[in-house]
Amino acid sequence: MAVLTEEQTMLRDMAREWADNESPVTAFRKLRDAAPAEGYDAAAWGEIGQMGWGGIVIPEGQGGSALGYLSLGMVVEQLGRNLAASPLASTGPAASAIALGEDDAAKAEWLGRIAAGEVVATLAIDEGPVHGAAIATRVEGGRLTGTKLFVTEGDSAAVFVVAAEDGLYLVAGTDGVTRSPRRMADARSHAEVRFAAAPATRLGGVDLTAKVVDYAAALAAAEMLGLAEQAFATTNDYLKTRVQFGQALSTFQALQHRMAKMLTELELMRSVVEGALEAIDAGRSDLDQAVSLAKSVAGDTARLVTREMIQLHGGIGMTDEHDAGFYMKRAAVLEAMWGNAAFHRERFARLNGY
Repeated sequence: MAVLTEEQTMLRDMAREWADNESPVTAFRKLRDAAPAEGYDAAAWGEIGQMGWGGIVIPEGQGGSALGYLSLGMVVEQLGRNLAASPLASTGPAASAIALGEDDAAKAEWLGRIAAGEVVATLAIDEGPVHGAAIATRVEGGRLTGTKLFVTEGDSAAVFVVAAEDGLYLVAGTDGVTRSPRRMADARSHAEVRFAAAPATRLGGVDLTAKVVDYAAALAAAEMLGLAEQAFATTNDYLKTRVQFGQALSTFQALQHRMAKMLTELELMRSVVEGALEAIDAGRSDLDQAVSLAKSVAGDTARLVTREMIQLHGGIGMTDEHDAGFYMKRAAVLEAMWGNAAFHRERFARLNGY
């Protein structure tokens, strides 16, 4: 478990309190039923900007607080506990790409606005249903052409950080950009985005692409940690109160064993997820390995805990009236994003020479 500074502890506690009071699971249910075009609560995103969370990984000189990815991961984790529909996890890596990029005008134009929560930025990387396939998007004469599938927050993003054959580019505005909503199981914002000779600004090469994708994968793992821990806590509370055969379910040894296994896996998950976030902040050379370890463990654990949540709640866990299905669906989408557990196990082995 990471050793937190006083500032990080205060940030984590603030995020937890805000999520519980302002963005509980009931708020997500209402959002799901209302189905706004942008796919998130715009008022809540404005509050997040006012609290400075949009600028956690943005340098101080460009409007942010430069607190790093461990700090951002803790906020994303707390929002993940309640399935808060926020573009924060998508905006962070996109902002990092701009901040690390080679275009100073793009930094001046966008980073302050992203930090303030005025605009949403996102990564547009994958061109197929499976992460890691070859990139065919190309840029000729400063114009970008290609199609990106399942772009998170693609419905409303004002800024796209787009992967092309030779690196990352920034595309903003509507010129040459067409969006087609994609309805996913988690009821969050996903879109297919087509770029047809869209004006593009170069940010960096393929090394920058790989780096920011690792950042995004680490944040996805942090969100999975939050939702898995809340799924476990909800299930544990249910077992303590539900009575069968005159006894609380929590007194049955077989169920105790299942809960003990989940608790053990959650502790391991926290260790590797925080390790990946710390690797980003430290600029470690083994960042790719740390991220693959975290994403693979997170995928396996979130799947285990959310499925057990449904099983151990019995019949009620199968209904839409209960929150269990929300957690399982969001966990499934997050596992597929930026490579599933199998992808990252293979990548980890390859990075270690196997």
